[in-house]
Amino acid sequence: MDRAGLEKLFDLTDRVAIVTGGTRGIGRSIAEGFVAAGAKVAVASRKADSCADAERALVSNGGQAIGVPTHMGDLDAIGALVDTTVDRFGRLDIVVNNAATALREDIGRFTPEAYAKSMDVNLRGPVFLVEASIPHLERSGSAAIVNVISAGAFLFSAFTATYAAAKAALMSYTRAWSADLAPRGIRVNALAPGSIDTDMMRANTPEAQERMANASHLARAAHADEMIGPALFLASDAASFVTGQVLIADGGLVPH
Repeated sequence: MDRAGLEKLFDLTDRVAIVTGGTRGIGRSIAEGFVAAGAKVAVASRKADSCADAERALVSNGGQAIGVPTHMGDLDAIGALVDTTVDRFGRLDIVVNNAATALREDIGRFTPEAYAKSMDVNLRGPVFLVEASIPHLERSGSAAIVNVISAGAFLFSAFTATYAAAKAALMSYTRAWSADLAPRGIRVNALAPGSIDTDMMRANTPEAQERMANASHLARAAHADEMIGPALFLASDAASFVTGQVLIADGGLVPH
């Protein structure tokens, strides 16, 4: 293979991607990476102003992008996200389920409301985004779903039991979807980040952040941009024979 062929493996030119939670953190970095690789990207998050800001930034970098305000707990909004993306760009090739909420929970003090919110955003929303996307992905010819889970799906998860359980369930769905959707030409994989320097991590105390950063072999938190390479690999032709897998990008935190 020559250099041009190698570069083509990671080329997303003319492909259309949805990235949820795409206005900040890991999702924003993935959206920027996909645009740089040639994709047209719909970024989704709850806040309309954040979506508008992300759209402007991506377009100013030479990309084609739209921001679509979407609450992952609202199934009608999820359907509208898919419809809006396809109406604007004419197709759908890649879905990145990245939006998440990590509510603190103390065992013995669970509330049905917090449990429902966590499951709606972290699991039900991604499941039904895939459901709404399947008819379009079937027509792609190069379809890929990337579910951003967490190293926490493999670890003891004090104070975030429901978040970790939802991410573990999304891993299970990843494997089920990969089996069911392979005959339809859709690859499905998961990306499991470790400690990433994002708003979600910075919501913890400084002491907790330090413990999280030092827990891996590399003894640091990653920059969100360090997730671009793994996500681009899973979404591109470079991973054309990869499906049903979890790519753990955690600095050596989880042996797997």
